[in-house]
Amino acid sequence: MTDQFTAVDSDLPDIPGKPTSASRTTLSHIMTHNDTNLLGTVHGGVIMKLVDDAAGAVAGRHSGGPAVTASMDEMAFLEPVRVGDLVHVKAQVNWTGRTSMEVGVRVLAERWNESAPPTQVGSAYLVFAAVDADGKPRVVPPVLPETDRDRRRLQEAQIRRTHRLARRRAIRELRERRLAEGYED
Repeated sequence: MTDQFTAVDSDLPDIPGKPTSASRTTLSHIMTHNDTNLLGTVHGGVIMKLVDDAAGAVAGRHSGGPAVTASMDEMAFLEPVRVGDLVHVKAQVNWTGRTSMEVGVRVLAERWNESAPPTQVGSAYLVFAAVDADGKPRVVPPVLPETDRDRRRLQEAQIRRTHRLARRRAIRELRERRLAEGYED
């Protein structure tokens, strides 16, 4: 159901897998007035950039080189982030294919001057493609889940991938059908 590869694939190099913990990272940033929207809370785009930055670092670490954002799925904003919040963006590779990876991201926020535990304020799933110096796709190592939570994340990532591919196929088929019926795009 996935394009997860193994050493039996004769046309692919034998790349050893990497454990989930090898590329897991946390990016922390304090929110200032420069980050606010018209409502006085932190702009969603600022959070999305932090998410993309953390996920990109994880994808680059896991793949051992450059990786580019291919898509962002299910960006959920659960709570507003305020000026003075210390935001922690935690990311890890959930799934790997031949040249792509899904990175899961959790966004937590805490007041910079309080000792209360952080609150989850967002989450997202991003797909990255590993690329070489010419921008061409390159093979990535398989991810090796280490915990039951990692194994669950891998299974959920496979479901999301199946849905992404089915949605893309359905849209392509609809466009082809409409074009055949004489409708313009």
